[in-house]
Amino acid sequence: MPMTRVIGVLNAGSSSLKAAFSDAAADARPFWRETIELDADAPDHETALADLLDAFAKRHADAELVAVGHRIVHGGPDFAAPARVDAAVLAEIERLVPLAPQHQPHGLAAIRALRAQRPDLLQVACFDTAFHRTQDPRSERFPLPTALHDAGVRRYGFHGLSYESIAAQLPEVLGDAGEGRVVVAHLGNGASLAALRARRCVATTMGLTPLDGLMMGTRAGAIDPGVLLHLMREEGYDEARLTQLLQAESGLLGVSGISHDMRDLLASDAPDARFAVALFVQRLVQQIASMAAALDGLDALVFTGGIGTHAAPVREAACTRLAWLGIELDAEANRADATRLTQPGSRVSAWVIPTDEERVIAGHTRRILAESEASATTSALT
Repeated sequence: MPMTRVIGVLNAGSSSLKAAFSDAAADARPFWRETIELDADAPDHETALADLLDAFAKRHADAELVAVGHRIVHGGPDFAAPARVDAAVLAEIERLVPLAPQHQPHGLAAIRALRAQRPDLLQVACFDTAFHRTQDPRSERFPLPTALHDAGVRRYGFHGLSYESIAAQLPEVLGDAGEGRVVVAHLGNGASLAALRARRCVATTMGLTPLDGLMMGTRAGAIDPGVLLHLMREEGYDEARLTQLLQAESGLLGVSGISHDMRDLLASDAPDARFAVALFVQRLVQQIASMAAALDGLDALVFTGGIGTHAAPVREAACTRLAWLGIELDAEANRADATRLTQPGSRVSAWVIPTDEERVIAGHTRRILAESEASATTSALT
């Protein structure tokens, strides 16, 4: 009996290794998912990956793993599409570690571990920044000297795999409006916006790193750089202390003093919790308006991510504040987490569309696998 050909998707984090496995021949939902926590039993990604592959082999003895796709946070200025991992691609991913030091090393560790354990296995790097390579040059540029821009100091944007998932669903869900001026709000512990025209990115709120833009769970988002200079000069903050502040102590957690989780804050009667939610909404509506300005208008607003798909009070507050754009909220539909949130006659429609980054990575991995095998067959025939 022939073996079932399988592709895997790996998402390596600081404390876990998440995996999903699906049929290599079809765009099907994963038949097995597994998460290995990094702990005393699996202290690093190499050990976690060995445990994962061992568990997969025991559970699915009739399956052959033929390719693996990885979520890689930063692709820099050169990667506008997923790439088959070779020595040169691996070196470039490593060179970009300083631009995403909280994320890039983990994806890199998973790739290296898999190369060591399965050196002949096809690996595909899928970059969170790639979707934003179509940005308008004015949106990408910081108003800094040209030499710095040429050295790579520019707005890259993130959550691109999520935005790619939403962009693929827009025609089916929105119809013709999906090809128009759409702002997508990816709202979760990490949060950002992307302005799309004809399903391509025009502008986004995150910048050189995932620290910019919207207020997030523990990240401040956009902040006056003079604040950081002040903290360095007057309070003795060094790089490590600033990193801790901006990555882990700010945002919803920092303002509320209670939690980074929007669910906890919405359930709380504490004044600081209510204020943190209100500030989140304030920053959100301001930056949605800036994305609409980048598009010279707005046809639709899409919510996705954990907060975007489940936090009806946040959506209601944001849409109510944005009524001047032409959003007429259907309060009942919003409370029900319906797909369409606005009245039939609303000039600007609002929607909830769940994202599926895993499926996007799997799709790219299947495509590159097929191309690689077709190329190998052609070479063998010639």
